[in-house]
Amino acid sequence: MDELASQLAALRPALLRVARQRVRNPAWAEDAVSETLVAALENPAAFGGRAQLKTWLVGILKHKLVDQLRSSTREQSPAGADDGEDALDAYADTTPTWGVEARAGRGDPQDHLVRRQFVQHLERSLRSLPEKQGRAFVMRECLDVDADEVCRELGVTANNLSVMLHRARQRLRDSLQPLWMPAAAQQRASA
Repeated sequence: MDELASQLAALRPALLRVARQRVRNPAWAEDAVSETLVAALENPAAFGGRAQLKTWLVGILKHKLVDQLRSSTREQSPAGADDGEDALDAYADTTPTWGVEARAGRGDPQDHLVRRQFVQHLERSLRSLPEKQGRAFVMRECLDVDADEVCRELGVTANNLSVMLHRARQRLRDSLQPLWMPAAAQQRASA
């Protein structure tokens, strides 16, 4: 048990990086990592050695992040929706996932600025999606939640989820193309 605890302590910084890549809220990232480590310590027999310890922990972490999204969405009151900081917003920050922060000290500053502006525009576009559509997109594409689980969580069929994701991608593409992919926008207009 002491050996497992020391291995978990050594993997904690890596898990925290993964959590921060997935969520904007640092407290949520910290909570999810803590809950992951507690779950691993409470049930070490669940780790059967079929994968590396870090892989197993990242799997647990993903589930903890989804659980946080569920609970924060359920706890949200109508009055709280007006403050602009909802559950989707906490998960919509894809900056680390797209690598902007990781490249902050490298390369051309102009390139860094363009990337940051792109990510900010992407975040605004994500927030403009209808709530259910946005949640479906974030859960499936950003958090890599299994499609069946997304369907259960949102109360939709697999076909409905497929349509929602298609529409979300289309809206995001339409939002991003004019400013960030002008060649693609021109090809689409001429077709």
